[in-house]
Amino acid sequence: MTPTVSRLLPSEEAAELLDLTREIADGVLAPRAAEDEAAERFPRDVFRTLGRAGLLSLPYPEEHGGSGQPYEVYLQVVEEISARWASVGVGLSVHTLSCFALAAYGTDAQKDRWLPAMLGGELLGAYCLSEAHAGSDPAAMRTRARQEADDYVLRGEKAWTTHGGQADFYQVMARTSDHRSRGVSCFLVPAASPGLSADPPERKMGLTGSATATVRFDDVRIPADRRIGAEGQGLPIALAGLDAGRLGIAAVAVGLAQGALDDALAYSRERETFGKAIIDHQAVAFLLADMEAAVESARATVLSAARRKDAGLPYGRQASIAKLIATEAAMRVTTDAVQVFGGAGYTRDFPVERYMREAKVMQIFEGTNQIQRLVISRDLARAQAR
Repeated sequence: MTPTVSRLLPSEEAAELLDLTREIADGVLAPRAAEDEAAERFPRDVFRTLGRAGLLSLPYPEEHGGSGQPYEVYLQVVEEISARWASVGVGLSVHTLSCFALAAYGTDAQKDRWLPAMLGGELLGAYCLSEAHAGSDPAAMRTRARQEADDYVLRGEKAWTTHGGQADFYQVMARTSDHRSRGVSCFLVPAASPGLSADPPERKMGLTGSATATVRFDDVRIPADRRIGAEGQGLPIALAGLDAGRLGIAAVAVGLAQGALDDALAYSRERETFGKAIIDHQAVAFLLADMEAAVESARATVLSAARRKDAGLPYGRQASIAKLIATEAAMRVTTDAVQVFGGAGYTRDFPVERYMREAKVMQIFEGTNQIQRLVISRDLARAQAR
């Protein structure tokens, strides 16, 4: 069982929600994470469990089936889940992102029609933006949506889709004109649409319990009322969603780092060398201290950005900082956890080698950390110019 992190929460309701999350995480997630990851098995039933507990709809309005929780609370739920099973934490973050466009840019009629089912707990979403040739440059996408009477017809491929082949609905960005920045539109596509298919899941280094696949659109026809926002508004919608999504991934990274620290700390108390526990050797004690400092610093950075979002303040730069700091910390802390375990940490008898593999992709997806530095520096330059 992962030790409880001491948290400052904004309400008694939030404290009860975190208690529920820990109960599910310790009772349902932790006992099966290693086995499902080793088998590369997608835990669809786990997401139904989270959904029925109300954990797939936390930051969305109650009138549409959400829980109306601030991001400050939602991200701490993501963190607690990720400390036990990072693949599930990523899935929770991606599902939340896949609902964002409809919740933020949909008409009242669209939200009334589709959002309750998306937030109700039985459906799982996916987010289709990246393409194989245009990972960090979404404006270079080639997937197209042509209008035919009252329908749009989608054709193209989306790479690196989390929940690809497993999702019930896809938020899809597709080109509706050749204009680079104003030629992309956003669509909500049911998974059962004829012509929609997914390749076999990618064979990944880590997060093997999370299905990642290329999704193909072979003349997928959808009604025009499934376009979210105005035609040509897709890139602004995508970028706004990514700000929130980066906070989700940052919270996953903090949770993963916390899990690695907890395991390393427990091992350091049990393992003895030269007649005493290794935590009593300064070399190990200082390593653990640096790990704790990294986790606490990352958590504070994430929550600071979340509070700006909750206050309605601009937070794009802070989201990029949080994603950068938290994922770099996760890579460092998981690597150090392997070091604490010594040779045992390099075997699959202990989970820390898995944590290290899982941490690597967090520096890559939801915008690489090089892209985060670009976002941060550009925002600094704009602020200076103002």
